[in-house]
Amino acid sequence: MRDHGGNIDWAKAHYGGDDWIDLSTGINRVPYPVPALSPEAWTMLPTGEAKARLMCAAQAAFGTQAPGVALAGAQAAIQLIPHLMPPGQARVLAPTYNEHAASLRAAGWSVTEVSALEDLAGADLAVVVNPNNPDGRRHAPEALRALAQQVGQLIVDESFADPTPALSVIADPGPILVLRSFGKFWGLAGVRLGFAFGAEDLVARLSDMAGPWPVSGAAIEIGCAALADADWRRDTIARLEAEVIRIDAMAEQAGWSLVGGCALFRTYATPDARSAQDQLARQQIWSRIFPYSDRWIRLGLPGAPAEWERLQAALT
Repeated sequence: MRDHGGNIDWAKAHYGGDDWIDLSTGINRVPYPVPALSPEAWTMLPTGEAKARLMCAAQAAFGTQAPGVALAGAQAAIQLIPHLMPPGQARVLAPTYNEHAASLRAAGWSVTEVSALEDLAGADLAVVVNPNNPDGRRHAPEALRALAQQVGQLIVDESFADPTPALSVIADPGPILVLRSFGKFWGLAGVRLGFAFGAEDLVARLSDMAGPWPVSGAAIEIGCAALADADWRRDTIARLEAEVIRIDAMAEQAGWSLVGGCALFRTYATPDARSAQDQLARQQIWSRIFPYSDRWIRLGLPGAPAEWERLQAALT
């Protein structure tokens, strides 16, 4: 099985209890308030007009006029991308979200995971997550645009870029295919909504593969409302920026050192990651550790004040 956060069922089965705080993902725990939905969101197939309205809202929110397609989460794009072209040599900047390499390998690609941006040059397809999950590495837009000229197809996964729009290449992606998540920043992962933006021919092929109804009517209505709410987005970015300072201070007091992260998650180096995860789990707080590091532990940010208090107590 592929290793992921969000496996709260396993934590409950292993440790017991029902009052868990799941910090094992980078999903905002103060989600956008879901508006009342029309009956048609549930009773009708999504119309072309509704899908176009969603894409207009997404383009405005992300600051782009590039062609785009709405999909069932960025994950749907990750699973479709390997089929956009015949399999060849792919390179993934790692360590990172493991579905990129796994989906490429499953589709017959030869995948090499590299540790430096320049090592992606020459690949038929290259993948960069920016900012990266889990270590928060960031790459300037100009560096990514230069890299796009040195590979057959560059994929930039910006699933965690919403709090740092200046980091994004989405305003002018050129030949880059850019992925954006809705569920993480807006905290509504269950809606299963994401987007891909890029060259018109690539987007059209992704749309064809996704089929006529890649997202639900409910996802369209929720997405349109949330993406258009500029005040909520501004206030949420400000809150997250303040809260990463708070959680970093708590981790430092616990003897952990910051590896990196973004405004939605933080990754720390600990003396023993598995022991640290176990300590938190016994307080019913679930975290994320990694098979390739015995020291790294990742925490999403708590939501309600009571969650912050429980994390502080568990780390003390």
